[in-house]
Amino acid sequence: MPKYVIEREIPGAGKLSAEQLKGISQVSCGVLSKMGSQIQWLHSYVTRDKIYCVYIAPNEEMVREHAKQGGFPANSVAEVATIIDPVTAE
Repeated sequence: MPKYVIEREIPGAGKLSAEQLKGISQVSCGVLSKMGSQIQWLHSYVTRDKIYCVYIAPNEEMVREHAKQGGFPANSVAEVATIIDPVTAE
């Protein structure tokens, strides 16, 4: 199944409280449960003004539909071609 990285521009994202992040996560999980098991949220990275999310989904359209239903921005959605890490250098 393809993996996607979603860039969400959210000014002040890095200053969101634990409760606010919990609320965002709950909305996301609620939408995911309605959409079925084909789309999965793996994790997200919160930075100063953006949140980068990693999802598994059959296609980009499903990722964008999740964003639409959840009311989240999806400023860019990129399919992961491959993953590298320090082991790649060996």
